[in-house]
This record gives sequence, C-alpha cells and structure tokens, in this order.
Amino acid sequence: MNDPFINKVLKTAREGTNPALITKMRSGFLLLGFQQFLPGYVVLFAYPPVSCLNDLSLEERANFLRDMSIAGDALLKCTDAYRINYEILGNESPVLHAHIFPRYLNEKEEYRKGPVWLYKEEIYNSVMFDIEKHNGLIKAIKQEIDILIKVSPTKRFC
Repeated sequence: MNDPFINKVLKTAREGTNPALITKMRSGFLLLGFQQFLPGYVVLFAYPPVSCLNDLSLEERANFLRDMSIAGDALLKCTDAYRINYEILGNESPVLHAHIFPRYLNEKEEYRKGPVWLYKEEIYNSVMFDIEKHNGLIKAIKQEIDILIKVSPTKRFC
C-alpha cells in the first residue's frame, strides 16, 4: 500500500502510539475518528491491510463485520446515540476500513435522515479529535468492547 497517511495510522496503531487508538480487535484496529462532530465516530481499519472486503476469506470477512458491529454496540452504550450507521466505501482510501457513526435525535432532521456525508464541511470539521477532550470516551468505548468480547469470546488480534 502506497498511502503514507494510512501507513502511518496503521504503523502507530500497531505500535500502540496512535493517540486515537481505542483497541486492537481480531480483524484490525479501532480508532476514534478525526472529526468528532458526531461524538463517538470511530473507524475500524483492517489489519493486515487489504484493499476491500472481498479480498478477505469468508472467515476474515465475518471477523471484520463482527468487530464492526461490536464497536456499534459499544457506541450505543457509551453515547446517547439512538442508532448506528455503518459505511464501508473504499473509493478514496486504498485500505479496507469501516466508518461507524453514532446518530443522535438532536441532529437537524435534514442531516439525521441522510448519510453523514451530507453534512456541510464546516459542520463536519467543527469538532476535531483532541486527546485531552476525548480520552474519557476512548476509555469508555474500550471498556465496553472488552465487556462485549467477554460475553461473546473471541481471540484478539494482538
């Protein structure tokens, strides 16, 4: 993979030095998203990296989608979200990753009923990741994921 940004994200996640890292999961790394206009937005990066879901074996696909849904369950417990939106796009970035967005009843209706990509850029970029501000949320999500995995045991990636 020749994307320096993604390479750095994955390298620092693997080393445990990425401040947005929530946890290592069976299928990859879960990180808090850079834009936090919807509190709790996370991204699950496949590791080892592949370009798309179809590059994985059936078992690996099941693991990725399971981890994605566990992250969503954790967000429902750790935020005031009323639902979770899951998106695997893969059109711009060369590595499989899933955007996991908590959705809130207090969102303006024009945004709440559509995909988050319809938000205006100034709103989307209005709250950026800040380790001091978001560290509590990272810890809460990780703790909830640890609980959910114990309820439904699986072997962690690392």
